[in-house]
Amino acid sequence: MKVTPLAIPDVLVIEPQVFGDSRGFFYESYNQRKFEQAIGRRAEFVQDNHSRSARGVLRGLHYQIRQAQGKLVRVVQGEVFDIAVDLRRSSPTFGRWAGQVLSAENKLQMWIPEGFAHGFLVLSETAEFLYKTTDFWAPEHERCIAWNDPELAIEWPLDGEPSLSGKDRDGKSLADAELFD
Repeated sequence: MKVTPLAIPDVLVIEPQVFGDSRGFFYESYNQRKFEQAIGRRAEFVQDNHSRSARGVLRGLHYQIRQAQGKLVRVVQGEVFDIAVDLRRSSPTFGRWAGQVLSAENKLQMWIPEGFAHGFLVLSETAEFLYKTTDFWAPEHERCIAWNDPELAIEWPLDGEPSLSGKDRDGKSLADAELFD
C-alpha cells in the first residue's frame, strides 16, 4: 500500500497493491493495522455506506458538526472527482480544498479526517461509491457547505450545471457555516 498526502497533508490518497493476471485481480481494500500506521493513529470504523449516482451528480459538501466523521472513500464502478475541505479554524490549511480522481480502474482510496467537509462529482455515466465512517450518521448534526462557494473556489471538472439534491442546493457559504475549532 502506497500512501500519498494531497495539498492538505492530513488528506491521504491510498493506493493498494493490486495483484492481477488474465483471470482478473485481487487487492486488500482495507487492513486496519496498515491503515492506522498510515494515518498515525487509531481509527474505528462504525458504518459502511454505498451510493450510486449518475453522470453530473454532485454530492456535498457534507459534514457533521457533532459526531464528526472521518471517511475512507473509494469507487468500485465508474469515476468521480472527490473533494475534501478543511473546516478546522485552528488549522494552517483552514478553508483550503484537496481533490483527487477516484475510479474503479485506478482503485485509489482517499482518507478524509474528522473536521473536513466532503463531496464528489460523478464523471462517468454512473458511479458506485463506498465509504467507511468513524461515527454514525446523525442527521441532526449534518451540515452542508455550498459546492460553488467563491471563497473555496473549488475547480470542479464540470460540463454544465451539476445535478444537486435540495440540501446541496441550499448549502451555506463557508463564512456562514458552523465550523470546527
